[in-house]
Amino acid sequence: MTSWFFLFSLSFPVLALDPMWPQFRGSGGTAIGLGTGPVNFGYTTNQLWRVAVGPGNSSPCITGDLIFLTTHESNRLWTICLNRQDGKEMWRAAAPEGPVEKTHTLGSPATASPATDGESVYVYFGSYGLLSYDFKGHELWRKPLPQPVVEFGASASPVVRGKMLVQVCDQDLGSFLIAVNTRTGETIWRRERPEFRRSFATPFVWVHGGMDELIVPGSIWLRSYNLNDGSERWSFSGTSRVACSSPTASEFLLFSASWNVGGDEGARISMPPWEEYYQAHNQDQDNRLSLPEMEAGPVRDRFSQIDLNKDGFVTAEEWKNMAEMFQKAGNALVAIKPDGEGDITGSHLAWRSTRSLPYVASPLYYSNQVYTVKNGGLMSAYDAITGNPFFQDERLNAPGDYFASPIAADGRIYLVSDRGHITVLAAGSQFKILAQTEMKETTHATPALVDDTIYFRTESHLTAFREPTPTKL
Repeated sequence: MTSWFFLFSLSFPVLALDPMWPQFRGSGGTAIGLGTGPVNFGYTTNQLWRVAVGPGNSSPCITGDLIFLTTHESNRLWTICLNRQDGKEMWRAAAPEGPVEKTHTLGSPATASPATDGESVYVYFGSYGLLSYDFKGHELWRKPLPQPVVEFGASASPVVRGKMLVQVCDQDLGSFLIAVNTRTGETIWRRERPEFRRSFATPFVWVHGGMDELIVPGSIWLRSYNLNDGSERWSFSGTSRVACSSPTASEFLLFSASWNVGGDEGARISMPPWEEYYQAHNQDQDNRLSLPEMEAGPVRDRFSQIDLNKDGFVTAEEWKNMAEMFQKAGNALVAIKPDGEGDITGSHLAWRSTRSLPYVASPLYYSNQVYTVKNGGLMSAYDAITGNPFFQDERLNAPGDYFASPIAADGRIYLVSDRGHITVLAAGSQFKILAQTEMKETTHATPALVDDTIYFRTESHLTAFREPTPTKL
């Protein structure tokens, strides 16, 4: 009987499921859940279940009763599917074998989060490219892409819009943006981005005025593209040298935060003219510089970034390219007005804040306010329309770096540090901590929230928390 039912189920297509938390930062990439979410929970309190999932930094993607994650185990890259009710593993599928990309010591080859449209699940591995599976784990299509030319590894997650899957592949050489058909994996359009260098942010689809704009943060520029053909709409310049956080939006404004070393006024990294530095440091007069020939300091520390083609040497062109980027880079939280075309740097800036900026954690727009969390556990909130701060640099008393982005639901904001410290904050103009707890494991992944349950992915586990429903008298 069991065998017959299994064969019967395979003979019919899987019906589309409701995408509850369909991609990185949930529905539309807004990081807002529709459920209530718990307030009082902890390592052993109101824990629904906790299961081992293996190492990786990808965030949970949820549709129906299914949760999708990616992991890196035994030098293989896996997509895994779990049951949302009990955390039981339903299936796992291995990406094609091949060289696994190098990553930052805090990174993972399984960092990009899966995405779903309720019919299939889509994953991106920098080591291979794009893959699609049905909800029983059968591969539907594969699209190999070149490994990124960056020693820190890939991070940007795929984004689904209608029947289109979009992936940005920014790197030190050969950056591009690609859109493929969700049913077949065939390329719909591809846009080269040669002026962009390494960045790790996931794009955002800005829906406003009956229009969909694909917003892609990148080095020095924030850029908008038409989703239908990949053509450029506008550019805003003066963002950080490396983009790590994703934008968000209200009905009227787009919000984007960027920060990187060397972009703050008064603390800029400057590079001397090539001719001057080359003459003083080159030892063999070969028209290039090797790492040992460069003096210790912030420029030498970024040798791998200056060396665009990774041949172990820096040329005059590569040197001048990076010097220009250091000069143009800017760190800020910006609000951008809609309906821009061309260069909108001087025309569409609604407001800007240069204090207490997040590094990796994305800004959160929720209930007419914009929230940011800075490394060290410093929280800020701004009026979304004016940019006036309600509070800045309020201490969460939960130190550490914040690589996970904040999420919100039911008047609450959830934050988690890399040390596993979780803070539940009351949304609003007053800074108020509702609860704090610890996961006791390193945490880099952004949590997911569906109905009354929140899901945290830590270094090697996925944990679901739910408060019991109050008993009616």
